[in-house]
Amino acid sequence: MEKYDVIVVGSGLAGLTAALELCEKGKSVVVLEMNHVIGGRTSSWDEDGMLVESGLHRHIGYYKALPKVLKKADVDVDDIVQWEEQIDIRIKGSKENKTFGISPVFGPIETLKGIIGNNDILPPGDKLALVPFFTDGFLQYTQNPEELDKYSLREFAKKHNISEEALHNLLIPLSTGVFFLPPERYSAKVFFGLFLPGVSRFYKLRIGSYLGGMTEVLANPLAQHITKHNGIIRTNTPVKDLVMQEDSVTGVVLEDGQKLTAKHVIIAANLGGAKKILKNHFQNHPFFENIFRLPTMPAVTIQMEFEKPVLPVDRTTFGPLTSLASFAEQSRTTFKHVPGRMSIILTPPEKFLNMDDKLILEQVQKDGKTLGLDLVNGLTNYRVISHSEDFHSLEPNYDHLRPSQETPIKGLVLAGDYTRQPFFATMEGAVISGENAARLILEES
Repeated sequence: MEKYDVIVVGSGLAGLTAALELCEKGKSVVVLEMNHVIGGRTSSWDEDGMLVESGLHRHIGYYKALPKVLKKADVDVDDIVQWEEQIDIRIKGSKENKTFGISPVFGPIETLKGIIGNNDILPPGDKLALVPFFTDGFLQYTQNPEELDKYSLREFAKKHNISEEALHNLLIPLSTGVFFLPPERYSAKVFFGLFLPGVSRFYKLRIGSYLGGMTEVLANPLAQHITKHNGIIRTNTPVKDLVMQEDSVTGVVLEDGQKLTAKHVIIAANLGGAKKILKNHFQNHPFFENIFRLPTMPAVTIQMEFEKPVLPVDRTTFGPLTSLASFAEQSRTTFKHVPGRMSIILTPPEKFLNMDDKLILEQVQKDGKTLGLDLVNGLTNYRVISHSEDFHSLEPNYDHLRPSQETPIKGLVLAGDYTRQPFFATMEGAVISGENAARLILEES
Protein backbone atom coordinates (compact mmCIF):
# COMPACT_ATOMS: atom_id res chain seq x y z
CA MET A 1 0.00 0.00 0.00
CA GLU A 2 1.40 3.41 -1.02
CA LYS A 3 2.02 5.82 1.86
CA TYR A 4 2.54 9.58 1.74
CA ASP A 5 2.60 12.54 4.09
CA VAL A 6 -0.14 14.22 2.04
CA ILE A 7 -2.58 13.15 -0.67
CA VAL A 8 -4.00 16.01 -2.73
CA VAL A 9 -7.21 15.23 -4.61
CA GLY A 10 -7.45 17.51 -7.63
CA SER A 11 -4.81 19.24 -9.78
CA GLY A 12 -6.42 22.65 -10.21
CA LEU A 13 -4.63 25.74 -8.93
CA ALA A 14 -5.74 25.02 -5.36
CA GLY A 15 -4.35 21.49 -5.36
CA LEU A 16 -1.15 22.36 -7.21
CA THR A 17 -0.47 25.31 -4.91
CA ALA A 18 -0.96 23.20 -1.78
CA ALA A 19 1.26 20.44 -3.18
CA LEU A 20 3.99 22.89 -4.17
CA GLU A 21 4.06 24.52 -0.72
CA LEU A 22 4.23 21.15 1.01
CA CYS A 23 6.86 19.64 -1.29
CA GLU A 24 9.10 22.62 -0.72
CA LYS A 25 8.94 21.85 3.00
CA GLY A 26 10.03 18.27 2.44
CA LYS A 27 6.65 16.54 2.63
CA SER A 28 6.02 13.49 0.46
CA VAL A 29 3.04 14.42 -1.70
CA VAL A 30 0.97 12.80 -4.42
CA VAL A 31 -1.55 14.75 -6.49
CA LEU A 32 -4.42 12.70 -7.92
CA GLU A 33 -6.28 14.04 -10.96
CA MET A 34 -9.31 12.25 -12.38
CA ASN A 35 -8.93 13.70 -15.88
CA HIS A 36 -6.24 13.06 -18.48
CA VAL A 37 -4.85 16.59 -18.16
CA ILE A 38 -3.89 18.68 -15.14
CA GLY A 39 -5.17 22.15 -14.35
CA GLY A 40 -8.78 21.59 -13.32
CA ARG A 41 -10.75 24.68 -14.21
CA THR A 42 -7.54 26.16 -15.63
CA SER A 43 -6.74 23.41 -18.10
CA SER A 44 -6.30 23.03 -21.85
CA TRP A 45 -6.28 19.97 -24.09
CA ASP A 46 -6.90 18.51 -27.54
CA GLU A 47 -10.64 17.94 -28.04
CA ASP A 48 -11.00 15.68 -31.07
CA GLY A 49 -8.34 17.50 -33.06
CA MET A 50 -9.01 21.04 -31.80
CA LEU A 51 -7.07 22.73 -29.01
CA VAL A 52 -9.49 24.00 -26.36
CA GLU A 53 -9.54 25.35 -22.83
CA SER A 54 -11.82 24.83 -19.87
CA GLY A 55 -13.01 28.40 -20.39
CA LEU A 56 -11.99 31.95 -21.32
CA HIS A 57 -9.39 33.05 -18.76
CA ARG A 58 -7.92 36.43 -17.89
CA HIS A 59 -5.22 37.44 -15.41
CA ILE A 60 -6.24 40.39 -13.22
CA GLY A 61 -3.41 42.81 -12.53
CA TYR A 62 -4.12 43.14 -8.81
CA TYR A 63 -3.64 39.41 -8.15
CA LYS A 64 -0.86 38.80 -5.60
CA ALA A 65 -0.98 35.13 -4.57
CA LEU A 66 -1.02 33.69 -8.10
CA PRO A 67 2.07 35.64 -9.31
CA LYS A 68 3.85 34.68 -6.08
CA VAL A 69 3.31 30.94 -6.51
CA LEU A 70 4.19 31.13 -10.21
CA LYS A 71 7.43 32.89 -9.30
CA LYS A 72 8.38 29.87 -7.19
CA ALA A 73 8.10 27.83 -10.38
CA ASP A 74 10.32 30.35 -12.22
CA VAL A 75 7.40 31.87 -14.13
CA ASP A 76 7.13 35.66 -14.43
CA VAL A 77 3.56 36.74 -15.16
CA ASP A 78 4.81 39.40 -17.57
CA ASP A 79 6.29 36.61 -19.70
CA ILE A 80 3.03 34.66 -20.04
CA VAL A 81 0.41 37.39 -20.54
CA GLN A 82 -0.29 40.19 -22.96
CA TRP A 83 -1.63 43.10 -20.94
CA GLU A 84 -4.83 44.95 -21.83
CA GLU A 85 -5.55 48.48 -20.59
CA GLN A 86 -9.02 48.60 -22.16
CA ILE A 87 -12.18 46.56 -22.45
CA ASP A 88 -14.84 46.69 -25.16
CA ILE A 89 -18.61 46.63 -24.77
CA ARG A 90 -20.72 45.88 -27.82
CA ILE A 91 -24.23 47.29 -27.74
CA LYS A 92 -26.99 45.00 -28.96
CA GLY A 93 -28.80 46.27 -32.04
CA SER A 94 -26.59 49.29 -32.64
CA LYS A 95 -23.56 47.25 -33.74
CA GLU A 96 -21.45 49.81 -31.89
CA ASN A 97 -18.27 49.00 -30.03
CA LYS A 98 -17.60 51.10 -26.93
CA THR A 99 -14.15 51.13 -25.38
CA PHE A 100 -13.46 51.80 -21.70
CA GLY A 101 -10.04 52.26 -20.15
CA ILE A 102 -9.56 50.17 -17.02
CA SER A 103 -5.98 51.00 -16.05
CA PRO A 104 -5.56 54.45 -14.47
CA VAL A 105 -1.76 54.01 -14.22
CA PHE A 106 -0.85 52.00 -17.33
CA GLY A 107 -3.50 53.61 -19.55
CA PRO A 108 -4.51 56.94 -17.95
CA ILE A 109 -5.65 58.66 -21.14
CA GLU A 110 -7.86 55.74 -22.20
CA THR A 111 -9.29 55.52 -18.68
CA LEU A 112 -10.08 59.24 -18.65
CA LYS A 113 -11.66 59.04 -22.10
CA GLY A 114 -13.88 56.20 -20.92
CA ILE A 115 -15.06 58.23 -17.93
CA ILE A 116 -15.65 61.43 -19.85
CA GLY A 117 -16.84 59.88 -23.11
CA ASN A 118 -19.40 57.24 -24.09
CA ASN A 119 -22.19 59.60 -23.01
CA ASP A 120 -24.54 58.09 -25.58
CA ILE A 121 -24.69 54.82 -23.62
CA LEU A 122 -23.83 56.22 -20.18
CA PRO A 123 -25.10 59.81 -19.76
CA PRO A 124 -23.47 62.12 -17.17
CA GLY A 125 -26.40 61.68 -14.77
CA ASP A 126 -25.96 57.90 -14.81
CA LYS A 127 -22.24 58.28 -14.19
CA LEU A 128 -22.92 60.48 -11.17
CA ALA A 129 -25.45 57.96 -9.79
CA LEU A 130 -22.76 55.27 -9.90
CA VAL A 131 -20.62 57.17 -7.36
CA PRO A 132 -22.91 56.61 -4.32
CA PHE A 133 -23.73 53.13 -5.66
CA PHE A 134 -20.10 52.02 -5.55
CA THR A 135 -19.31 54.00 -2.38
CA ASP A 136 -22.15 52.43 -0.43
CA GLY A 137 -21.44 49.00 -1.86
CA PHE A 138 -17.79 49.03 -0.85
CA LEU A 139 -18.68 50.43 2.57
CA GLN A 140 -21.27 47.73 3.21
CA TYR A 141 -18.88 45.04 1.99
CA THR A 142 -16.33 46.05 4.60
CA GLN A 143 -18.79 46.70 7.44
CA ASN A 144 -21.75 44.37 6.91
CA PRO A 145 -21.02 41.91 4.08
CA GLU A 146 -23.69 39.36 5.05
CA GLU A 147 -26.39 42.01 4.76
CA LEU A 148 -25.07 42.91 1.32
CA ASP A 149 -25.32 39.25 0.30
CA LYS A 150 -29.10 39.46 0.74
CA TYR A 151 -29.34 41.69 -2.33
CA SER A 152 -29.00 40.73 -5.94
CA LEU A 153 -27.04 43.15 -8.09
CA ARG A 154 -30.27 44.34 -9.71
CA GLU A 155 -31.92 44.94 -6.33
CA PHE A 156 -28.95 46.90 -5.04
CA ALA A 157 -28.84 48.95 -8.24
CA LYS A 158 -32.56 49.70 -7.97
CA LYS A 159 -32.07 50.77 -4.34
CA HIS A 160 -29.57 53.37 -5.60
CA ASN A 161 -31.72 54.53 -8.53
CA ILE A 162 -29.38 53.19 -11.19
CA SER A 163 -31.04 53.45 -14.60
CA GLU A 164 -31.71 50.43 -16.78
CA GLU A 165 -29.28 51.87 -19.33
CA ALA A 166 -26.45 52.02 -16.80
CA LEU A 167 -27.36 48.56 -15.56
CA HIS A 168 -27.33 47.08 -19.06
CA ASN A 169 -24.42 49.01 -20.54
CA LEU A 170 -21.98 48.88 -17.63
CA LEU A 171 -22.98 46.84 -14.58
CA ILE A 172 -24.19 43.79 -16.51
CA PRO A 173 -20.95 43.58 -18.54
CA LEU A 174 -18.97 43.88 -15.31
CA SER A 175 -21.01 41.11 -13.67
CA THR A 176 -22.57 38.79 -16.24
CA GLY A 177 -19.45 39.13 -18.33
CA VAL A 178 -17.29 37.88 -15.47
CA PHE A 179 -19.50 35.34 -13.71
CA PHE A 180 -22.13 34.84 -16.46
CA LEU A 181 -25.23 35.33 -14.34
CA PRO A 182 -27.96 37.90 -15.04
CA PRO A 183 -28.07 40.76 -12.49
CA GLU A 184 -31.12 39.41 -10.65
CA ARG A 185 -29.23 36.19 -9.87
CA TYR A 186 -25.90 37.71 -8.93
CA SER A 187 -25.08 38.61 -5.31
CA ALA A 188 -24.21 42.26 -4.69
CA LYS A 189 -21.63 41.03 -2.16
CA VAL A 190 -19.87 39.03 -4.86
CA PHE A 191 -19.98 41.99 -7.24
CA PHE A 192 -18.32 44.41 -4.85
CA GLY A 193 -15.99 41.73 -3.53
CA LEU A 194 -14.65 41.27 -7.05
CA PHE A 195 -13.71 44.93 -7.44
CA LEU A 196 -12.76 45.96 -3.90
CA PRO A 197 -9.18 44.59 -4.14
CA GLY A 198 -8.75 46.80 -7.18
CA VAL A 199 -9.53 49.91 -5.12
CA SER A 200 -6.56 49.45 -2.80
CA ARG A 201 -4.32 48.26 -5.66
CA PHE A 202 -5.66 50.56 -8.40
CA TYR A 203 -2.10 51.08 -9.60
CA LYS A 204 -2.08 47.40 -10.67
CA LEU A 205 -5.38 47.43 -12.55
CA ARG A 206 -5.28 45.85 -16.00
CA ILE A 207 -6.20 42.53 -17.60
CA GLY A 208 -3.84 39.95 -19.05
CA SER A 209 -4.52 37.58 -21.95
CA TYR A 210 -2.53 34.36 -21.53
CA LEU A 211 0.05 33.57 -24.19
CA GLY A 212 -0.73 29.89 -24.39
CA GLY A 213 -3.08 27.22 -23.09
CA MET A 214 -3.73 27.20 -19.36
CA THR A 215 -2.18 23.80 -18.72
CA GLU A 216 0.93 24.84 -20.64
CA VAL A 217 1.54 28.26 -19.08
CA LEU A 218 0.13 27.72 -15.55
CA ALA A 219 -0.39 24.11 -14.50
CA ASN A 220 2.64 22.46 -16.10
CA PRO A 221 5.25 24.79 -14.56
CA LEU A 222 3.73 24.25 -11.11
CA ALA A 223 3.64 20.49 -11.67
CA GLN A 224 7.27 20.48 -12.81
CA HIS A 225 8.27 22.32 -9.65
CA ILE A 226 6.38 19.77 -7.57
CA THR A 227 8.09 16.81 -9.25
CA LYS A 228 11.44 18.58 -8.92
CA HIS A 229 10.83 18.45 -5.15
CA ASN A 230 9.97 14.73 -5.30
CA GLY A 231 6.22 15.19 -5.50
CA ILE A 232 4.14 12.89 -7.72
CA ILE A 233 1.41 13.88 -10.18
CA ARG A 234 -0.98 11.16 -11.36
CA THR A 235 -3.63 11.78 -14.03
CA ASN A 236 -6.55 9.48 -14.97
CA THR A 237 -6.78 8.61 -11.27
CA PRO A 238 -10.29 9.29 -9.92
CA VAL A 239 -10.84 9.06 -6.16
CA LYS A 240 -13.90 7.10 -5.11
CA ASP A 241 -13.90 7.40 -1.32
CA LEU A 242 -11.98 8.28 1.80
CA VAL A 243 -10.27 5.80 4.10
CA MET A 244 -11.42 6.25 7.70
CA GLN A 245 -9.79 4.98 10.87
CA GLU A 246 -12.04 5.70 13.83
CA ASP A 247 -12.75 9.45 13.44
CA SER A 248 -9.74 10.28 11.26
CA VAL A 249 -9.13 10.34 7.50
CA THR A 250 -6.09 8.22 6.74
CA GLY A 251 -6.17 7.90 2.96
CA VAL A 252 -8.27 7.49 -0.17
CA VAL A 253 -9.79 4.70 -2.21
CA LEU A 254 -9.30 4.97 -5.97
CA GLU A 255 -11.92 4.06 -8.54
CA ASP A 256 -10.06 0.81 -9.25
CA GLY A 257 -10.18 -0.17 -5.59
CA GLN A 258 -6.56 0.66 -4.76
CA LYS A 259 -5.96 2.33 -1.40
CA LEU A 260 -3.42 5.06 -0.69
CA THR A 261 -2.67 6.15 2.87
CA ALA A 262 -1.41 9.47 4.23
CA LYS A 263 -1.25 11.58 7.37
CA HIS A 264 -3.34 14.24 5.64
CA VAL A 265 -5.74 14.35 2.70
CA ILE A 266 -6.54 17.63 0.95
CA ILE A 267 -9.77 17.60 -1.04
CA ALA A 268 -8.99 20.16 -3.75
CA ALA A 269 -11.65 19.12 -6.24
CA ASN A 270 -14.36 21.54 -7.31
CA LEU A 271 -17.45 21.77 -5.09
CA GLY A 272 -19.37 19.11 -7.00
CA GLY A 273 -16.46 16.69 -6.87
CA ALA A 274 -15.82 17.40 -3.19
CA LYS A 275 -19.43 16.62 -2.32
CA LYS A 276 -19.23 13.26 -4.06
CA ILE A 277 -16.12 12.27 -2.11
CA LEU A 278 -17.36 13.56 1.25
CA LYS A 279 -20.95 12.29 1.19
CA ASN A 280 -20.27 8.66 2.17
CA HIS A 281 -18.87 9.62 5.56
CA PHE A 282 -19.99 13.18 6.27
CA GLN A 283 -23.44 13.66 4.72
CA ASN A 284 -24.95 14.24 8.16
CA HIS A 285 -21.97 15.77 9.95
CA PRO A 286 -22.79 19.26 11.33
CA PHE A 287 -19.63 20.89 9.93
CA PHE A 288 -20.32 19.69 6.39
CA GLU A 289 -24.00 20.63 6.42
CA ASN A 290 -23.31 23.98 4.76
CA ILE A 291 -21.16 22.39 2.05
CA PHE A 292 -24.01 20.13 0.99
CA ARG A 293 -26.41 23.10 1.09
CA LEU A 294 -24.13 25.29 -1.06
CA PRO A 295 -25.35 24.89 -4.67
CA THR A 296 -23.07 24.40 -7.62
CA MET A 297 -23.22 26.41 -10.83
CA PRO A 298 -22.46 25.30 -14.41
CA ALA A 299 -20.31 26.97 -17.03
CA VAL A 300 -20.52 26.68 -20.81
CA THR A 301 -18.23 28.14 -23.46
CA ILE A 302 -18.12 27.84 -27.21
CA GLN A 303 -14.69 28.00 -28.83
CA MET A 304 -14.57 28.76 -32.56
CA GLU A 305 -11.88 28.82 -35.24
CA PHE A 306 -12.01 30.99 -38.37
CA GLU A 307 -10.12 31.60 -41.59
CA LYS A 308 -9.20 35.06 -40.28
CA PRO A 309 -9.57 37.05 -37.03
CA VAL A 310 -13.12 38.08 -36.18
CA LEU A 311 -11.96 41.11 -34.17
CA PRO A 312 -9.10 43.56 -34.88
CA VAL A 313 -7.46 43.07 -31.46
CA ASP A 314 -7.31 40.36 -28.79
CA ARG A 315 -9.24 42.18 -26.06
CA THR A 316 -11.83 41.26 -23.44
CA THR A 317 -15.25 42.16 -24.84
CA PHE A 318 -18.77 42.02 -23.38
CA GLY A 319 -22.11 41.53 -25.11
CA PRO A 320 -24.84 42.60 -22.65
CA LEU A 321 -28.42 41.43 -23.30
CA THR A 322 -27.21 38.53 -25.46
CA SER A 323 -26.02 35.00 -24.80
CA LEU A 324 -22.43 36.22 -25.33
CA ALA A 325 -21.57 37.20 -21.76
CA SER A 326 -17.92 37.85 -22.54
CA PHE A 327 -15.63 36.88 -25.37
CA ALA A 328 -12.31 37.55 -27.00
CA GLU A 329 -10.35 37.02 -30.17
CA GLN A 330 -7.37 34.83 -29.19
CA SER A 331 -5.49 34.25 -32.47
CA ARG A 332 -2.75 36.71 -31.50
CA THR A 333 -2.37 35.53 -27.91
CA THR A 334 -3.47 32.13 -26.62
CA PHE A 335 -3.99 30.28 -29.91
CA LYS A 336 -1.49 31.66 -32.40
CA HIS A 337 -1.52 28.46 -34.46
CA VAL A 338 -4.86 29.38 -36.08
CA PRO A 339 -5.68 32.50 -38.13
CA GLY A 340 -8.90 33.26 -36.21
CA ARG A 341 -10.07 32.10 -32.81
CA MET A 342 -13.02 33.18 -30.63
CA SER A 343 -13.78 31.96 -27.10
CA ILE A 344 -17.21 32.92 -25.78
CA ILE A 345 -18.66 32.47 -22.28
CA LEU A 346 -22.39 31.79 -22.58
CA THR A 347 -25.17 33.08 -20.34
CA PRO A 348 -27.29 31.83 -18.69
CA PRO A 349 -25.23 28.62 -18.53
CA GLU A 350 -28.17 26.39 -17.55
CA LYS A 351 -29.88 27.16 -20.86
CA PHE A 352 -26.97 25.70 -22.83
CA LEU A 353 -25.88 22.88 -20.54
CA ASN A 354 -27.91 20.14 -22.23
CA MET A 355 -28.56 21.85 -25.56
CA ASP A 356 -27.34 20.25 -28.78
CA ASP A 357 -24.02 21.74 -29.90
CA LYS A 358 -25.39 22.71 -33.32
CA LEU A 359 -28.28 24.60 -31.72
CA ILE A 360 -25.84 26.39 -29.42
CA LEU A 361 -23.78 27.41 -32.44
CA GLU A 362 -26.85 28.76 -34.22
CA GLN A 363 -27.92 30.77 -31.15
CA VAL A 364 -24.44 32.25 -30.75
CA GLN A 365 -24.22 33.16 -34.42
CA LYS A 366 -27.64 34.81 -34.24
CA ASP A 367 -26.78 36.83 -31.13
CA GLY A 368 -23.37 37.66 -32.55
CA LYS A 369 -25.03 39.25 -35.56
CA THR A 370 -26.94 41.66 -33.27
CA LEU A 371 -23.55 42.77 -31.91
CA GLY A 372 -22.09 43.32 -35.36
CA LEU A 373 -20.11 40.08 -35.37
CA ASP A 374 -20.00 37.73 -38.32
CA LEU A 375 -19.63 34.30 -36.70
CA VAL A 376 -20.85 32.41 -39.78
CA ASN A 377 -18.54 33.16 -42.69
CA GLY A 378 -15.09 31.66 -42.46
CA LEU A 379 -15.94 29.32 -39.57
CA THR A 380 -13.72 26.24 -39.83
CA ASN A 381 -14.18 24.46 -36.50
CA TYR A 382 -15.86 24.77 -33.12
CA ARG A 383 -16.27 22.98 -29.82
CA VAL A 384 -18.70 23.46 -26.94
CA ILE A 385 -17.11 22.94 -23.52
CA SER A 386 -19.58 22.32 -20.68
CA HIS A 387 -19.03 21.87 -16.95
CA SER A 388 -22.13 21.00 -14.96
CA GLU A 389 -20.67 21.82 -11.53
CA ASP A 390 -17.82 24.18 -12.25
CA PHE A 391 -18.43 26.84 -9.60
CA HIS A 392 -20.15 27.38 -6.29
CA SER A 393 -23.31 29.44 -6.66
CA LEU A 394 -22.75 33.20 -6.68
CA GLU A 395 -26.42 33.99 -6.12
CA PRO A 396 -27.62 35.94 -3.06
CA ASN A 397 -27.82 34.34 0.40
CA TYR A 398 -25.31 31.57 -0.26
CA ASP A 399 -21.91 33.06 0.50
CA HIS A 400 -22.19 32.34 4.25
CA LEU A 401 -22.29 28.61 3.42
CA ARG A 402 -18.70 28.55 2.14
CA PRO A 403 -16.56 26.41 4.51
CA SER A 404 -13.10 27.09 5.87
CA GLN A 405 -10.12 25.04 4.72
CA GLU A 406 -9.79 23.61 8.23
CA THR A 407 -12.22 20.84 9.21
CA PRO A 408 -12.88 19.17 12.59
CA ILE A 409 -11.89 15.82 11.07
CA LYS A 410 -8.32 14.81 11.83
CA GLY A 411 -6.32 14.35 8.64
CA LEU A 412 -8.85 16.14 6.38
CA VAL A 413 -8.32 19.59 4.86
CA LEU A 414 -10.28 21.38 2.11
CA ALA A 415 -9.07 23.61 -0.71
CA GLY A 416 -10.73 25.27 -3.69
CA ASP A 417 -12.10 28.69 -4.49
CA TYR A 418 -15.48 27.69 -2.99
CA THR A 419 -13.83 27.62 0.46
CA ARG A 420 -13.70 30.68 2.68
CA GLN A 421 -11.16 33.27 1.50
CA PRO A 422 -11.47 36.85 0.19
CA PHE A 423 -12.05 36.04 -3.49
CA PHE A 424 -15.00 34.60 -5.40
CA ALA A 425 -14.61 31.87 -8.04
CA THR A 426 -11.25 33.14 -9.24
CA MET A 427 -7.76 31.79 -9.84
CA GLU A 428 -6.50 34.04 -7.05
CA GLY A 429 -9.03 32.54 -4.63
CA ALA A 430 -8.01 29.01 -5.59
CA VAL A 431 -4.33 29.76 -4.94
CA ILE A 432 -5.06 31.39 -1.57
CA SER A 433 -7.12 28.38 -0.50
CA GLY A 434 -4.25 26.07 -1.45
CA GLU A 435 -1.81 28.16 0.55
CA ASN A 436 -4.14 28.07 3.55
CA ALA A 437 -4.55 24.29 3.29
CA ALA A 438 -0.78 23.74 3.17
CA ARG A 439 -0.22 26.06 6.12
CA LEU A 440 -2.70 24.16 8.28
CA ILE A 441 -0.79 20.93 7.65
CA LEU A 442 2.62 22.50 8.22
CA GLU A 443 1.47 24.10 11.48
CA GLU A 444 0.30 20.71 12.73
CA SER A 445 3.59 19.00 11.85
